[in-house]
This record gives sequence, C-alpha cells and structure tokens, in this order.
Amino acid sequence: MTLIGLINPNTDADTTAMMAAIARRTLRPEDGYDVQGITVAAGPPMLVDEEVLRASADHVLDAADRLLAGPAGDRVAALVVSAFGDPGVEELRARTSVPVVGIAEAALREAGADGRRFGIATTTPGLVAAIGARVTRLGWSRQYAGVRLTPGDPRRLAATPAEMTERLAEAVDLCVREDGAEAVVIGGGPLGEAAEALRHRFPVPVVGPIPAAAREVLRVLA
Repeated sequence: MTLIGLINPNTDADTTAMMAAIARRTLRPEDGYDVQGITVAAGPPMLVDEEVLRASADHVLDAADRLLAGPAGDRVAALVVSAFGDPGVEELRARTSVPVVGIAEAALREAGADGRRFGIATTTPGLVAAIGARVTRLGWSRQYAGVRLTPGDPRRLAATPAEMTERLAEAVDLCVREDGAEAVVIGGGPLGEAAEALRHRFPVPVVGPIPAAAREVLRVLA
C-alpha cells in the first residue's frame, strides 16, 4: 500500500479522522492508497488567527518527523498539510524528499485553472490577511475576487455543522453574485464536510481543499 500522511495542524482528533476520510474518497484503498491521519501533538483545537497559524508550523514539522522516523516511515509516498494556511509546507519540502502538498495551494490551483476568477468562502476572520498573503505568494492575485465570511464565532459555528454549511452557502453565493467569482474555494480543512455538501449546489465549481489536495497527490505520484 502507498502510504499518504495527512497532517492535521490542529489538535482535534475528530477533525483529523474526518479529513482523512474525505481524502480516502479520492486516494482509495482499493487503488492501493493508505491515508494515515496524524494529529499534531500541541496547539489549539482550531486555527483561528495568524499567531496560532504561524506557531502550528513547528507542530506540523514535528508530526512529519514522527511519521517519517516511525515503523511505516519508509512507506510514506507523500505528505498533505491539511490547514488552509499551509503551515510548514515550505519547511517540510526543504527537509524531506517526499512530495508535500498544502491544501490551500492545491485548492487555489484548481479554482484558478484556465484563468478563472475565484473567491474564498470561510469562517475565520482572523485569517483573512494570511489567506490573502498566501494567494499572493502563490501568484493568484490577479484572479482573486476576495474572501466572504460567515457571521459569528468560527468555533461556535464548527459545533453546529448543519448551520455552518448553510452559512458557508450564503458566503459562496455572495462570492458568485457580488464578486463575480467563477469558482469558489471553501477555505479550511475542518470545513471539509461542508465543502462536500456544497459541491453541486451552485452553477460554478465549489472546490473543497482536501479533495483538491488528494488529486494533487495523484498527479505528483503519477
């Protein structure tokens, strides 16, 4: 089995399990892939501002080191960093020979394909500047239509998945109607199930970052 390590940069193990399950819908066991979710050992249960996002990079590196040095380390074919700020991605690439995929970079690549104008719908106002900086760093500024946010505290919203999905749907709608987005990225690994629920509700592509990262793994390994 080809082992893919999916690192969750927050400490919520249930979120890790959810994200790994979504990745397995693309990196399927029947096709020879084994997606192993790894929860970082320290940090908050949800990344909601730039300070904790920056701090999570060290925790991501530690989680990757533990996996690669462990008994299954020689089977690891790729690593996925499953937070939308891609914390630690560049540092991991500098210190390991296996491919490293960030869910934000993969989602932006899909959304911006063929010159499409794209927006981002998310729940975390404290990460808007970091998201914009990531867009710029990856070279997508000219196609970027901006962020639309759900109202209220993101941690409270995460505790009510059905409400979160509907609030994200409203944000996606604003991206399309008000901002002219031709594709919309759901900006967050913990928003993975909501992204799946919204995939077919709009006339434009709604890009879930975890499936996008899984498809990027397939392309890289091919």
